[in-house]
Amino acid sequence: MIWLTWRQLRGSAAMLAAVLVILTVALALTGPGLASDYSAGIATCAQDNSCGRFYDRFFGGYDTPFVAVSLVVLLLPAVVGLFWGAPLITRELEAGTHLMVWNQSITRGRWLAVKLGLTGLVAMAAACLCGLAVTWWSDPLDKSAPDSLALMAPLVFGARGIAPIGYAAFAFVLGVTVGMLVRRTLPAMALTLAIFAAIQLAMPLLVRPHLMPPVTSASELGPANVDGIGINRDVGGVVRVTLRSAVPGHAGAWVLSSTLVDPSGRTISGSDGGAPVQISTTSGPCAPGATGMDSCIGEINRLGYRQQATYQPLERFWPFQWIETGIYALLTLGLTWLSFWWIRRRLS
Repeated sequence: MIWLTWRQLRGSAAMLAAVLVILTVALALTGPGLASDYSAGIATCAQDNSCGRFYDRFFGGYDTPFVAVSLVVLLLPAVVGLFWGAPLITRELEAGTHLMVWNQSITRGRWLAVKLGLTGLVAMAAACLCGLAVTWWSDPLDKSAPDSLALMAPLVFGARGIAPIGYAAFAFVLGVTVGMLVRRTLPAMALTLAIFAAIQLAMPLLVRPHLMPPVTSASELGPANVDGIGINRDVGGVVRVTLRSAVPGHAGAWVLSSTLVDPSGRTISGSDGGAPVQISTTSGPCAPGATGMDSCIGEINRLGYRQQATYQPLERFWPFQWIETGIYALLTLGLTWLSFWWIRRRLS
């Protein structure tokens, strides 16, 4: 049974292995140079306090491969579920070959266990190799990435660490289960992709922010959390402050919300032009001819305005990885139980 399952898998497994070998070799050849350039740049910029400009320049030189390798890791579980999981049992049901196997002293449970175990382990191993290789290679870029592509950002988090292993296991067993229920290959593939995509969207939007209680803090305004200020010339005495999704002193944090609050703690709502602050724009630091943005921000801080942010700090990256992988492992076990129950009680 193991030999037969391997013969059915070896073609697609060889193709996936070839892709992973090419990717791993490319990362292994370029990774040391990438890390060396980052270390040299940090050593230089630390002397003249210009690391902000170095981060922008360094990441800008590798942004395309950074996005490309991240997409490979994100798409791999979907490919496994679509092309390995969904057809695994469905093609047997469509061709009727499962009946021949069941009539030759091979129980239904053993037949399914071998197929799930062998193919699932290969899928998980591929996701593990791909995810950890990309995590190692992209470490310097993760440290210098902008806020929208930081390590805890939803799109990047799922392409790092051990989470891709959980995604691949879940996608594979999801495809197998859907295939057993639908019993048609193309509809099973389409439904598997739709369900997996919906869950992958729901996880960062609805579940991941609450895996651990988020931190809420109030911070003074500064270059780290202010994207810009603008003087409303049509309405006197109003300066509009546009905040960044960043928290001073917590680089790489996943900011869930960021608002401006007045001295009494009341949230100031603003449009796309920024949150309005009542301050003199005819004289003082925020006048059009004043020395610059820093002096105006200092005056706004003196009046008691603050950024109130709710966020998940970067230090929770690995706890989140383990928790989320555990959630997907439980979902995988649940679908595995359903598959065995269905094949024994309902499938003929």
